[in-house]
Amino acid sequence: MVITPELARYLTELSLEAGRQIGILADRKGIIQFVIVGYEKELLIPDLSDFRLGRKRLRGVRLIHTHLKDEPLSQDDLTDLAMLRLDMIAAIGMLENGLPGNIYTAHLLPPNPEKKVYQVDEPLPFHRYNLNFQEFVYSLEDELSKKAIGYDVRDKRERAILVSASTKGKAEQEESLEELKELARSDELVVLDTIVQRPHQINPKYLLGSGKIKELIITSLQFGADIIIFDQNLTPAQVKALGEITELKVIDRTQLILDIFARRAHSREGKVQVELAQLKYLLPKLSERSTALSRLTGGIGGRGPGETRLEVDRRRVKDRIYNLEKELESLNKGRSQRRSRRREAKIPIVSIVGYTNAGKSTLLNALTNSSVLTQNLLFATLDTSTRRLRFPREREVIITDTVGFIKDLPKDLLTAFLPTLDELKDADLLLHIVDISNPRFEQQIEDVNKILMSLELDRIPHLMVFNKKDRIEPKFAKAVAKRYKGVAISALDTSTLIALLNEMEVYLWKGEPLHLQQQAPEDMRLQD
Repeated sequence: MVITPELARYLTELSLEAGRQIGILADRKGIIQFVIVGYEKELLIPDLSDFRLGRKRLRGVRLIHTHLKDEPLSQDDLTDLAMLRLDMIAAIGMLENGLPGNIYTAHLLPPNPEKKVYQVDEPLPFHRYNLNFQEFVYSLEDELSKKAIGYDVRDKRERAILVSASTKGKAEQEESLEELKELARSDELVVLDTIVQRPHQINPKYLLGSGKIKELIITSLQFGADIIIFDQNLTPAQVKALGEITELKVIDRTQLILDIFARRAHSREGKVQVELAQLKYLLPKLSERSTALSRLTGGIGGRGPGETRLEVDRRRVKDRIYNLEKELESLNKGRSQRRSRRREAKIPIVSIVGYTNAGKSTLLNALTNSSVLTQNLLFATLDTSTRRLRFPREREVIITDTVGFIKDLPKDLLTAFLPTLDELKDADLLLHIVDISNPRFEQQIEDVNKILMSLELDRIPHLMVFNKKDRIEPKFAKAVAKRYKGVAISALDTSTLIALLNEMEVYLWKGEPLHLQQQAPEDMRLQD
Protein backbone atom coordinates (compact mmCIF):
# COMPACT_ATOMS: atom_id res chain seq x y z
CA MET A 1 0.00 0.00 0.00
CA VAL A 2 1.37 3.38 -1.06
CA ILE A 3 0.24 6.50 0.78
CA THR A 4 -1.69 7.89 -2.16
CA PRO A 5 -3.00 11.46 -2.31
CA GLU A 6 -6.54 10.04 -2.26
CA LEU A 7 -5.89 8.04 0.92
CA ALA A 8 -4.14 10.94 2.66
CA ARG A 9 -6.94 13.35 1.81
CA TYR A 10 -9.56 10.83 2.92
CA LEU A 11 -7.82 10.43 6.31
CA THR A 12 -7.42 14.17 6.90
CA GLU A 13 -11.04 14.84 5.95
CA LEU A 14 -12.21 12.18 8.41
CA SER A 15 -10.00 13.72 11.12
CA LEU A 16 -11.41 17.18 10.46
CA GLU A 17 -14.96 15.86 10.67
CA ALA A 18 -14.38 13.79 13.84
CA GLY A 19 -11.93 16.15 15.56
CA ARG A 20 -9.76 13.11 16.28
CA GLN A 21 -6.59 11.50 15.00
CA ILE A 22 -7.22 8.70 12.51
CA GLY A 23 -4.64 5.96 11.92
CA ILE A 24 -4.10 2.77 9.96
CA LEU A 25 -1.72 -0.13 10.60
CA ALA A 26 -0.61 -1.80 7.37
CA ASP A 27 1.55 -4.90 6.90
CA ARG A 28 4.35 -5.24 4.35
CA LYS A 29 1.97 -6.49 1.69
CA GLY A 30 0.10 -3.23 1.98
CA ILE A 31 -2.95 -4.84 3.61
CA ILE A 32 -4.61 -2.66 6.25
CA GLN A 33 -4.77 -4.67 9.48
CA PHE A 34 -6.28 -2.07 11.81
CA VAL A 35 -8.11 1.23 11.51
CA ILE A 36 -7.74 3.34 14.65
CA VAL A 37 -9.88 6.23 15.79
CA GLY A 38 -7.93 8.09 18.44
CA TYR A 39 -8.26 11.27 20.43
CA GLU A 40 -7.24 14.83 19.66
CA LYS A 41 -3.65 14.35 20.83
CA GLU A 42 -3.02 10.59 20.73
CA LEU A 43 -3.81 7.16 19.36
CA LEU A 44 -4.17 3.96 21.32
CA ILE A 45 -2.31 1.17 19.51
CA PRO A 46 -4.23 -2.14 19.53
CA ASP A 47 -2.77 -5.46 20.64
CA LEU A 48 -0.12 -6.54 18.13
CA SER A 49 0.54 -9.98 19.63
CA ASP A 50 -0.39 -11.60 16.30
CA PHE A 51 2.65 -9.88 14.79
CA ARG A 52 5.27 -11.64 16.89
CA LEU A 53 8.87 -10.57 16.44
CA GLY A 54 10.58 -13.94 16.75
CA ARG A 55 14.04 -13.52 15.23
CA LYS A 56 12.96 -10.44 13.29
CA ARG A 57 14.18 -7.04 14.36
CA LEU A 58 11.03 -5.24 13.15
CA ARG A 59 7.38 -6.12 13.64
CA GLY A 60 6.28 -6.08 10.00
CA VAL A 61 3.64 -3.33 10.33
CA ARG A 62 3.80 0.44 9.92
CA LEU A 63 1.62 3.14 11.42
CA ILE A 64 0.26 5.99 9.31
CA HIS A 65 -1.89 8.52 11.15
CA THR A 66 -3.05 12.10 11.09
CA HIS A 67 -2.23 15.07 13.28
CA LEU A 68 -4.98 17.67 13.70
CA LYS A 69 -2.38 20.35 13.11
CA ASP A 70 0.56 20.44 10.75
CA GLU A 71 3.00 19.43 13.49
CA PRO A 72 5.88 16.93 13.81
CA LEU A 73 5.89 13.51 15.42
CA SER A 74 5.29 13.64 19.15
CA GLN A 75 7.39 11.94 21.81
CA ASP A 76 4.56 9.41 22.23
CA ASP A 77 4.84 8.62 18.51
CA LEU A 78 8.57 8.00 18.79
CA THR A 79 8.12 5.92 21.95
CA ASP A 80 5.58 3.73 20.13
CA LEU A 81 8.02 3.34 17.24
CA ALA A 82 10.79 2.13 19.56
CA MET A 83 8.73 0.09 22.04
CA LEU A 84 6.64 -1.69 19.42
CA ARG A 85 9.50 -1.92 16.88
CA LEU A 86 7.33 -0.73 14.02
CA ASP A 87 8.67 -0.77 10.47
CA MET A 88 8.02 2.97 10.27
CA ILE A 89 5.78 5.64 11.71
CA ALA A 90 4.30 8.46 9.62
CA ALA A 91 2.17 11.44 10.60
CA ILE A 92 0.24 13.44 8.00
CA GLY A 93 -0.16 17.03 9.12
CA MET A 94 -3.57 18.58 8.50
CA LEU A 95 -4.05 22.12 7.18
CA GLU A 96 -6.88 24.34 8.37
CA ASN A 97 -9.00 23.46 5.34
CA GLY A 98 -8.62 19.72 6.05
CA LEU A 99 -6.16 19.05 3.24
CA PRO A 100 -2.89 17.12 3.81
CA GLY A 101 0.10 19.30 4.73
CA ASN A 102 3.57 17.97 5.48
CA ILE A 103 4.35 14.32 6.11
CA TYR A 104 6.57 13.51 9.07
CA THR A 105 8.32 10.11 9.20
CA ALA A 106 10.75 8.22 11.45
CA HIS A 107 12.31 4.75 11.57
CA LEU A 108 14.60 2.77 13.84
CA LEU A 109 18.36 2.74 13.30
CA PRO A 110 20.98 -0.02 13.39
CA PRO A 111 23.53 0.26 16.24
CA ASN A 112 25.67 3.35 15.72
CA PRO A 113 28.49 5.22 17.56
CA GLU A 114 26.10 8.03 18.54
CA LYS A 115 23.73 5.43 20.09
CA LYS A 116 20.76 7.00 18.32
CA VAL A 117 17.70 4.77 18.49
CA TYR A 118 15.71 6.25 15.64
CA GLN A 119 16.00 8.74 12.80
CA VAL A 120 13.43 11.47 12.36
CA ASP A 121 13.37 12.49 8.70
CA GLU A 122 13.01 16.01 7.42
CA PRO A 123 9.34 16.89 6.83
CA LEU A 124 8.20 17.04 3.23
CA PRO A 125 5.10 18.47 1.57
CA PHE A 126 2.89 15.47 1.11
CA HIS A 127 2.73 15.70 -2.69
CA ARG A 128 6.55 15.44 -2.87
CA TYR A 129 6.85 12.33 -0.69
CA ASN A 130 8.05 9.31 -2.68
CA LEU A 131 9.51 6.21 -1.03
CA ASN A 132 9.87 2.62 -2.24
CA PHE A 133 8.79 1.20 1.10
CA GLN A 134 9.36 -2.49 0.33
CA GLU A 135 12.96 -1.92 -0.73
CA PHE A 136 13.57 0.41 2.23
CA VAL A 137 12.20 -1.81 4.99
CA TYR A 138 13.93 -5.02 3.89
CA SER A 139 17.21 -3.14 3.58
CA LEU A 140 16.72 -1.68 7.07
CA GLU A 141 15.97 -5.05 8.66
CA ASP A 142 19.00 -6.56 6.97
CA GLU A 143 21.18 -3.80 8.43
CA LEU A 144 19.63 -4.28 11.87
CA SER A 145 20.41 -8.00 11.75
CA LYS A 146 23.95 -7.57 10.47
CA LYS A 147 24.95 -4.89 12.91
CA ALA A 148 23.37 -6.29 16.07
CA ILE A 149 26.03 -5.55 18.66
CA GLY A 150 27.87 -8.63 19.90
CA TYR A 151 26.26 -10.90 17.31
CA ASP A 152 28.28 -13.64 15.64
CA VAL A 153 26.33 -15.96 13.36
CA ARG A 154 28.79 -18.77 14.15
CA ASP A 155 28.09 -18.49 17.88
CA LYS A 156 24.97 -20.53 18.61
CA ARG A 157 24.82 -19.61 22.30
CA GLU A 158 21.86 -17.61 23.55
CA ARG A 159 22.53 -13.91 24.06
CA ALA A 160 21.40 -12.35 27.32
CA ILE A 161 20.85 -8.94 28.85
CA LEU A 162 21.14 -8.83 32.64
CA VAL A 163 18.83 -6.61 34.69
CA SER A 164 18.92 -5.52 38.31
CA ALA A 165 16.27 -3.40 40.02
CA SER A 166 17.03 -3.12 43.72
CA THR A 167 16.68 -0.76 46.66
CA LYS A 168 19.88 -2.16 48.22
CA GLY A 169 23.12 -0.22 48.39
CA LYS A 170 25.02 0.45 45.18
CA ALA A 171 28.04 -1.70 46.11
CA GLU A 172 25.89 -4.67 47.10
CA GLN A 173 23.85 -4.40 43.91
CA GLU A 174 26.96 -4.24 41.73
CA GLU A 175 28.53 -7.25 43.48
CA SER A 176 25.36 -9.28 42.99
CA LEU A 177 25.24 -8.32 39.32
CA GLU A 178 28.87 -9.39 38.83
CA GLU A 179 27.99 -12.77 40.30
CA LEU A 180 25.00 -12.98 37.97
CA LYS A 181 27.41 -12.45 35.06
CA GLU A 182 29.46 -15.41 36.27
CA LEU A 183 26.32 -17.51 36.61
CA ALA A 184 25.35 -16.62 33.03
CA ARG A 185 28.83 -17.58 31.84
CA SER A 186 28.53 -20.91 33.67
CA ASP A 187 25.27 -21.51 31.79
CA GLU A 188 27.05 -20.85 28.48
CA LEU A 189 25.23 -17.59 27.77
CA VAL A 190 26.73 -14.56 26.05
CA VAL A 191 26.19 -11.47 28.22
CA LEU A 192 25.57 -8.51 25.91
CA ASP A 193 24.78 -5.71 28.33
CA THR A 194 23.41 -4.86 31.77
CA ILE A 195 20.53 -2.61 32.82
CA VAL A 196 20.66 -1.29 36.39
CA GLN A 197 18.14 0.75 38.37
CA ARG A 198 17.94 1.72 42.04
CA PRO A 199 14.39 3.06 42.39
CA HIS A 200 12.96 4.50 45.59
CA GLN A 201 10.12 2.03 45.20
CA ILE A 202 10.00 -1.17 43.15
CA ASN A 203 7.45 -1.22 40.32
CA PRO A 204 5.20 -4.19 41.28
CA LYS A 205 4.43 -5.01 37.63
CA TYR A 206 7.78 -4.71 35.86
CA LEU A 207 10.26 -4.05 38.72
CA LEU A 208 11.72 -1.35 36.44
CA GLY A 209 10.27 2.11 35.87
CA SER A 210 8.74 3.05 32.51
CA GLY A 211 11.93 4.79 31.32
CA LYS A 212 14.11 1.78 32.09
CA ILE A 213 11.61 -0.59 30.46
CA LYS A 214 11.92 1.48 27.29
CA GLU A 215 15.72 1.34 27.57
CA LEU A 216 15.57 -2.43 28.06
CA ILE A 217 13.41 -2.94 24.97
CA ILE A 218 15.58 -0.70 22.79
CA THR A 219 18.81 -2.28 24.07
CA SER A 220 17.39 -5.75 23.38
CA LEU A 221 16.62 -4.68 19.83
CA GLN A 222 20.02 -3.12 19.18
CA PHE A 223 21.99 -6.02 20.64
CA GLY A 224 19.85 -8.78 19.17
CA ALA A 225 19.15 -10.36 22.59
CA ASP A 226 17.41 -13.72 23.02
CA ILE A 227 16.81 -13.71 26.75
CA ILE A 228 16.51 -11.28 29.68
CA ILE A 229 17.75 -12.37 33.12
CA PHE A 230 16.70 -10.51 36.28
CA ASP A 231 18.95 -10.62 39.34
CA GLN A 232 15.83 -10.51 41.51
CA ASN A 233 13.30 -13.33 41.81
CA LEU A 234 10.16 -12.67 39.77
CA THR A 235 6.55 -13.58 40.42
CA PRO A 236 4.59 -15.43 37.69
CA ALA A 237 2.66 -12.22 36.96
CA GLN A 238 5.91 -10.25 36.54
CA VAL A 239 7.39 -12.87 34.19
CA LYS A 240 4.21 -12.75 32.11
CA ALA A 241 4.09 -8.94 31.99
CA LEU A 242 7.79 -8.59 31.14
CA GLY A 243 7.56 -11.31 28.51
CA GLU A 244 4.61 -9.61 26.85
CA ILE A 245 6.17 -6.15 26.71
CA THR A 246 9.66 -7.29 25.62
CA GLU A 247 8.55 -10.32 23.58
CA LEU A 248 11.63 -12.16 24.81
CA LYS A 249 12.19 -15.07 27.18
CA VAL A 250 12.43 -13.70 30.74
CA ILE A 251 13.90 -15.65 33.66
CA ASP A 252 15.19 -14.78 37.12
CA ARG A 253 18.27 -15.66 39.18
CA THR A 254 16.70 -18.80 40.66
CA GLN A 255 15.75 -20.19 37.25
CA LEU A 256 19.27 -19.53 36.00
CA ILE A 257 20.82 -21.45 38.91
CA LEU A 258 18.38 -24.33 38.40
CA ASP A 259 19.34 -24.45 34.73
CA ILE A 260 23.04 -24.60 35.61
CA PHE A 261 22.39 -27.45 38.03
CA ALA A 262 20.41 -29.30 35.36
CA ARG A 263 23.33 -28.86 32.94
CA ARG A 264 26.00 -29.97 35.45
CA ALA A 265 24.32 -32.91 37.22
CA HIS A 266 25.70 -36.22 35.95
CA SER A 267 24.94 -38.88 38.56
CA ARG A 268 21.44 -40.34 38.84
CA GLU A 269 21.07 -38.90 42.33
CA GLY A 270 22.13 -35.44 41.17
CA LYS A 271 19.69 -35.51 38.26
CA VAL A 272 16.82 -36.54 40.52
CA GLN A 273 17.65 -33.80 43.03
CA VAL A 274 17.76 -31.13 40.33
CA GLU A 275 14.53 -32.21 38.63
CA LEU A 276 12.81 -32.29 42.00
CA ALA A 277 13.95 -28.73 42.72
CA GLN A 278 12.81 -27.55 39.29
CA LEU A 279 9.34 -29.04 39.69
CA LYS A 280 8.88 -27.64 43.20
CA TYR A 281 9.84 -24.24 41.82
CA LEU A 282 7.43 -24.63 38.89
CA LEU A 283 4.39 -25.86 40.83
CA PRO A 284 3.32 -22.56 42.46
CA LYS A 285 3.76 -20.80 39.11
CA LEU A 286 1.13 -23.04 37.51
CA SER A 287 -1.51 -21.04 39.40
CA GLU A 288 -1.43 -18.52 36.53
CA ARG A 289 -4.38 -19.21 34.24
CA SER A 290 -4.19 -18.29 30.59
CA THR A 291 -6.25 -18.84 27.48
CA ALA A 292 -4.05 -21.74 26.48
CA LEU A 293 -4.58 -23.45 29.83
CA SER A 294 -8.34 -22.95 30.11
CA ARG A 295 -9.45 -25.65 27.68
CA LEU A 296 -11.45 -28.52 29.15
CA THR A 297 -10.23 -32.05 28.68
CA GLY A 298 -12.23 -35.14 29.53
CA GLY A 299 -10.90 -38.58 30.27
CA ILE A 300 -12.09 -41.89 28.84
CA GLY A 301 -15.06 -42.92 30.89
CA GLY A 302 -14.88 -39.70 32.84
CA ARG A 303 -17.98 -37.90 34.06
CA GLY A 304 -18.75 -34.21 34.02
CA PRO A 305 -16.75 -31.56 32.19
CA GLY A 306 -13.37 -33.06 33.05
CA GLU A 307 -10.32 -31.13 34.26
CA THR A 308 -8.92 -27.88 33.04
CA ARG A 309 -5.57 -28.08 31.29
CA LEU A 310 -4.10 -26.26 34.29
CA GLU A 311 -5.41 -28.86 36.73
CA VAL A 312 -4.01 -31.66 34.60
CA ASP A 313 -0.59 -29.99 34.55
CA ARG A 314 -0.62 -29.45 38.31
CA ARG A 315 -1.64 -33.04 38.97
CA ARG A 316 1.08 -34.39 36.69
CA VAL A 317 3.71 -32.23 38.35
CA LYS A 318 2.59 -33.39 41.80
CA ASP A 319 2.68 -37.04 40.67
CA ARG A 320 6.18 -36.56 39.27
CA ILE A 321 7.33 -34.90 42.50
CA TYR A 322 5.97 -37.84 44.50
CA ASN A 323 7.76 -40.39 42.28
CA LEU A 324 11.04 -38.47 42.40
CA GLU A 325 10.87 -38.22 46.19
CA LYS A 326 10.35 -41.98 46.41
CA GLU A 327 13.30 -42.60 44.09
CA LEU A 328 15.48 -40.19 46.06
CA GLU A 329 14.47 -41.96 49.26
CA SER A 330 15.64 -45.26 47.73
CA LEU A 331 18.94 -43.73 46.63
CA ASN A 332 19.44 -42.29 50.10
CA LYS A 333 19.15 -45.75 51.68
CA GLY A 334 22.32 -46.79 49.88
CA ARG A 335 23.99 -43.58 50.98
CA SER A 336 22.93 -44.21 54.60
CA GLN A 337 24.40 -47.71 54.48
CA ARG A 338 27.74 -46.38 53.26
CA ARG A 339 27.70 -43.78 56.03
CA SER A 340 27.03 -46.49 58.61
CA ARG A 341 30.00 -48.53 57.41
CA ARG A 342 32.24 -45.48 57.67
CA ARG A 343 31.12 -44.81 61.22
CA GLU A 344 31.72 -48.45 62.18
CA ALA A 345 35.23 -48.24 60.75
CA LYS A 346 35.84 -45.26 63.03
CA ILE A 347 37.77 -43.43 60.34
CA PRO A 348 37.62 -39.63 60.75
CA ILE A 349 35.54 -37.84 58.12
CA VAL A 350 36.56 -34.48 56.68
CA SER A 351 34.11 -32.56 54.48
CA ILE A 352 35.10 -29.72 52.17
CA VAL A 353 32.58 -26.87 52.09
CA GLY A 354 32.64 -23.36 50.73
CA TYR A 355 31.38 -20.86 48.19
CA THR A 356 31.07 -22.07 44.64
CA ASN A 357 34.27 -21.80 42.57
CA ALA A 358 36.44 -21.41 45.68
CA GLY A 359 38.62 -24.37 44.60
CA LYS A 360 37.11 -27.26 46.58
CA SER A 361 37.44 -29.89 43.82
CA THR A 362 40.94 -28.68 42.96
CA LEU A 363 41.96 -29.16 46.60
CA LEU A 364 40.45 -32.65 46.69
CA ASN A 365 42.41 -33.57 43.56
CA ALA A 366 45.63 -32.16 45.03
CA LEU A 367 45.25 -34.03 48.33
CA THR A 368 44.17 -37.39 46.94
CA ASN A 369 45.69 -37.50 43.45
CA SER A 370 42.19 -37.65 41.97
CA SER A 371 40.77 -36.32 38.73
CA VAL A 372 37.47 -34.74 39.73
CA LEU A 373 36.32 -32.25 37.07
CA THR A 374 37.54 -28.72 37.75
CA GLN A 375 36.66 -25.60 35.78
CA ASN A 376 36.78 -21.88 36.43
CA LEU A 377 32.98 -21.77 36.52
CA LEU A 378 30.33 -21.47 39.19
CA PHE A 379 28.90 -24.90 40.07
CA ALA A 380 31.31 -26.75 37.79
CA THR A 381 30.78 -29.91 39.88
CA LEU A 382 27.59 -30.90 41.70
CA ASP A 383 28.02 -34.58 42.45
CA THR A 384 29.56 -35.48 45.79
CA SER A 385 33.02 -37.05 45.56
CA THR A 386 34.51 -39.18 48.34
CA ARG A 387 38.18 -40.17 48.62
CA ARG A 388 40.55 -41.58 51.25
CA LEU A 389 43.53 -39.57 52.48
CA ARG A 390 46.42 -41.29 54.30
CA PHE A 391 48.51 -39.54 56.93
CA PRO A 392 51.76 -40.78 58.50
CA ARG A 393 51.53 -43.08 61.54
CA GLU A 394 49.04 -45.28 59.61
CA ARG A 395 46.30 -42.71 59.99
CA GLU A 396 43.57 -42.28 57.39
CA VAL A 397 40.61 -39.99 56.88
CA ILE A 398 37.64 -40.01 54.52
CA ILE A 399 37.48 -36.69 52.67
CA THR A 400 34.38 -35.57 50.74
CA ASP A 401 33.75 -32.71 48.35
CA THR A 402 30.25 -31.18 48.39
CA VAL A 403 28.25 -28.87 46.15
CA GLY A 404 29.25 -25.23 46.44
CA PHE A 405 27.12 -22.65 48.20
CA ILE A 406 26.03 -19.27 46.89
CA LYS A 407 24.25 -16.19 48.18
CA ASP A 408 20.46 -16.57 48.13
CA LEU A 409 20.69 -20.27 47.25
CA PRO A 410 17.19 -21.21 46.00
CA LYS A 411 15.17 -22.76 48.81
CA ASP A 412 13.82 -25.59 46.66
CA LEU A 413 17.35 -26.45 45.54
CA LEU A 414 18.66 -26.52 49.10
CA THR A 415 15.73 -28.73 50.13
CA ALA A 416 16.36 -31.16 47.26
CA PHE A 417 20.05 -31.46 48.21
CA LEU A 418 19.40 -31.87 51.94
CA PRO A 419 19.92 -35.67 51.89
CA THR A 420 23.34 -35.12 50.30
CA LEU A 421 24.21 -32.28 52.67
CA ASP A 422 23.09 -34.45 55.60
CA GLU A 423 26.36 -36.32 55.15
CA LEU A 424 28.08 -33.24 56.51
CA LYS A 425 26.55 -33.97 59.91
CA ASP A 426 28.81 -37.03 60.21
CA ALA A 427 31.94 -34.97 59.59
CA ASP A 428 34.56 -34.65 62.31
CA LEU A 429 35.99 -31.57 60.62
CA LEU A 430 34.78 -29.11 58.00
CA LEU A 431 37.34 -27.50 55.72
CA HIS A 432 35.79 -24.13 54.85
CA ILE A 433 37.50 -23.20 51.56
CA VAL A 434 37.63 -19.48 50.75
CA ASP A 435 38.81 -17.83 47.54
CA ILE A 436 40.99 -15.16 49.14
CA SER A 437 41.61 -13.53 45.75
CA ASN A 438 37.94 -12.63 45.46
CA PRO A 439 37.30 -9.03 46.60
CA ARG A 440 34.09 -10.18 48.29
CA PHE A 441 35.63 -13.10 50.18
CA GLU A 442 34.48 -11.79 53.57
CA GLN A 443 30.87 -11.60 52.37
CA GLN A 444 31.20 -15.10 50.93
CA ILE A 445 32.41 -16.40 54.30
CA GLU A 446 29.33 -14.87 55.91
CA ASP A 447 27.00 -16.35 53.27
CA VAL A 448 28.45 -19.85 53.75
CA ASN A 449 28.25 -19.54 57.54
CA LYS A 450 24.57 -18.62 57.30
CA ILE A 451 23.85 -21.76 55.26
CA LEU A 452 25.86 -23.92 57.69
CA MET A 453 23.85 -22.48 60.59
CA SER A 454 20.56 -23.17 58.79
CA LEU A 455 21.70 -26.79 58.34
CA GLU A 456 22.76 -26.94 62.03
CA LEU A 457 26.35 -27.64 61.03
CA ASP A 458 27.94 -24.74 62.87
CA ARG A 459 28.57 -27.02 65.88
CA ILE A 460 31.10 -29.12 63.90
CA PRO A 461 34.74 -27.97 64.20
CA HIS A 462 35.83 -26.16 61.08
CA LEU A 463 39.12 -24.95 59.71
CA MET A 464 39.28 -21.88 57.51
CA VAL A 465 41.37 -22.59 54.40
CA PHE A 466 42.21 -19.53 52.28
CA ASN A 467 42.86 -20.78 48.76
CA LYS A 468 44.47 -19.05 45.75
CA LYS A 469 47.03 -17.20 47.83
CA ASP A 470 49.29 -17.20 44.76
CA ARG A 471 47.04 -14.51 43.27
CA ILE A 472 47.52 -11.92 46.03
CA GLU A 473 50.24 -10.35 48.15
CA PRO A 474 51.77 -12.97 50.53
CA LYS A 475 51.63 -10.58 53.49
CA PHE A 476 47.91 -10.02 52.99
CA ALA A 477 47.20 -13.77 52.79
CA LYS A 478 49.19 -14.41 55.95
CA ALA A 479 47.42 -11.62 57.86
CA VAL A 480 43.93 -12.81 56.83
CA ALA A 481 44.71 -16.43 57.73
CA LYS A 482 45.97 -15.30 61.14
CA ARG A 483 42.86 -13.19 61.75
CA TYR A 484 40.56 -16.14 61.07
CA LYS A 485 42.88 -18.69 62.75
CA GLY A 486 43.14 -20.52 59.46
CA VAL A 487 45.72 -21.45 56.89
CA ALA A 488 46.57 -19.94 53.49
CA ILE A 489 47.30 -22.28 50.57
CA SER A 490 47.29 -22.60 46.81
CA ALA A 491 45.65 -25.85 45.74
CA LEU A 492 47.73 -25.66 42.55
CA ASP A 493 50.99 -25.70 44.56
CA THR A 494 51.29 -28.91 46.60
CA SER A 495 54.17 -27.51 48.65
CA THR A 496 51.69 -25.15 50.37
CA LEU A 497 49.50 -28.05 51.53
CA ILE A 498 51.87 -29.20 54.30
CA ALA A 499 50.63 -26.48 56.64
CA LEU A 500 47.04 -27.56 55.96
CA LEU A 501 47.81 -31.22 56.66
CA ASN A 502 49.50 -30.27 59.92
CA GLU A 503 46.47 -28.28 61.02
CA MET A 504 44.16 -31.17 60.10
CA GLU A 505 46.21 -33.48 62.32
CA VAL A 506 45.84 -31.08 65.24
CA TYR A 507 42.05 -30.90 64.78
CA LEU A 508 41.47 -34.62 64.21
CA TRP A 509 43.82 -36.26 66.66
CA LYS A 510 44.33 -33.46 69.16
CA GLY A 511 48.07 -33.93 68.88
CA GLU A 512 50.99 -31.77 67.93
CA PRO A 513 51.44 -31.01 64.21
CA LEU A 514 54.03 -33.15 62.47
CA HIS A 515 55.70 -30.21 60.73
CA LEU A 516 56.23 -32.29 57.61
CA GLN A 517 58.67 -29.97 55.92
CA GLN A 518 60.65 -32.86 54.42
CA GLN A 519 57.72 -35.02 53.39
CA ALA A 520 55.95 -34.28 50.12
CA PRO A 521 52.15 -34.37 50.13
CA GLU A 522 52.24 -37.03 47.39
CA ASP A 523 53.40 -39.54 50.01
CA MET A 524 50.21 -38.94 51.96
CA ARG A 525 47.69 -39.66 49.21
CA LEU A 526 45.62 -42.71 48.58
CA GLN A 527 42.80 -42.68 46.08
CA ASP A 528 39.87 -44.86 47.08
